[in-house]
Amino acid sequence: MKNFGSLLAVSLLSGAVTLGAYKFFLEPNNAGKLTLASPNYAKNVNLGAENIDFTAAAENTVHAVVHVKNVSVSKVPGNIIDFIYGYQGSREQTQIGTGSGVIITEDGYIVTNNHVIQDATELEVTLNNNKSYKAKLVGTDSKMDIALLKVEADEKLPYVVFGDSDAIKVGEWVLAVGNPYNLNSTVTAGIVSAKARNLSNNGIQSFIQTDAAVNPGNSGGALVNTRGELVGINTMISSPTGSYAGYSFAVPSNLTRKIIEDLMQFGNVQRGVLGIEGGELNSNYAKELGIKETQGFYINKVTKNSGAEKAGLTKGDIIVQLDDKKINGFAELSAYINTKRPNDVIQVSVLRDGKQKTLPVKLTKKEILNYEFNGIEFEDLDAADKKQFNVKEGIKIKKVNNPEFTEYNDILDGALIISIDGMKAKDMETVSSYLAKKENQKARYQIISRNGQMYSIIM
Repeated sequence: MKNFGSLLAVSLLSGAVTLGAYKFFLEPNNAGKLTLASPNYAKNVNLGAENIDFTAAAENTVHAVVHVKNVSVSKVPGNIIDFIYGYQGSREQTQIGTGSGVIITEDGYIVTNNHVIQDATELEVTLNNNKSYKAKLVGTDSKMDIALLKVEADEKLPYVVFGDSDAIKVGEWVLAVGNPYNLNSTVTAGIVSAKARNLSNNGIQSFIQTDAAVNPGNSGGALVNTRGELVGINTMISSPTGSYAGYSFAVPSNLTRKIIEDLMQFGNVQRGVLGIEGGELNSNYAKELGIKETQGFYINKVTKNSGAEKAGLTKGDIIVQLDDKKINGFAELSAYINTKRPNDVIQVSVLRDGKQKTLPVKLTKKEILNYEFNGIEFEDLDAADKKQFNVKEGIKIKKVNNPEFTEYNDILDGALIISIDGMKAKDMETVSSYLAKKENQKARYQIISRNGQMYSIIM
């Protein structure tokens, strides 16, 4: 009985505590006191692929993705049989390559990869309805691996509309549509695995990475979101075997659209530059510089007469934002700048002495800027230089300002730079990015002078 009385007392006490808690937390008009938040049932956590309808996006896209056939004819030396039977000279050899392309206008403009149509002597595209057309090359951008084709059709063609590649998010579902291994109109699904992925040696390109299956033949095909909007052009895979191994990459649609508009309007790509050199911050680089920031782009040098110099950007500034786009590193900076043209004004936000400062910078036309290192001015090759040296790319020495090397002016002036410290000197971006890390250090240059002599000089 005594135990029963104790149990009854505990029960009554528990009930009082429960009632008190109810009164304190749940009763209305409890101003100034804690209240329990209402449960949020709005979020749907069941976001599997089975709940997303890919059919409309796939149906709209497959009719606008074409099969591209590249026929190239090259001359090869005659073989021993030709020699025995008295034939001389070279023989023609025909090679056929295939890839994909995306119709972007109803009157027949098609975007694909530059490497799909490179060195073609004849181009043919086949639509999903098996109609084939001869295509002409409108223009290319080899740096970004984009090419524009045109076909003359007797009807309005289906096409894909451009989406905003900046708006896609990591984890978002996408479809890759193309012709892998000549299997026409193949659709695969995956998610966006990463954005602003830098895979090139000179940091020019900024890819969308997905896990949608892409194989040889998919190059130049469409990457679309679930609404069927073009968000990328499938370009490459990362694989030890040459076949899909889980990683595929696409040129963002915003960059592609800008290139295509330039080719249509100007016949070539209009590139604007900030006029800076530097490096992407990380823990090691920040420690080396003696700063705390580990994200952003550190300006190591500002090019003379550039928009950056005129706007007041200086060495030591850290670029953290361009307009409303956050900049964590070089890939994001490069990707955004590549969507702009000369004379466009960009709001550049930098960290300077621990404070954020925003400066309007007018982009400069790339071709009018020079790069100088240790008193040596460099510039890209023009058409006449490429013809003279029989090369497709490279840079040359424009002027020698360092008195230490003026005695070599006759050799250096206008010389083609083959390599710097063994690195191929492809273009100004490659060279400036490399030399920016060698401040106050000399480099070994392999050059060919105007008279065709080869030299190796340290300067």
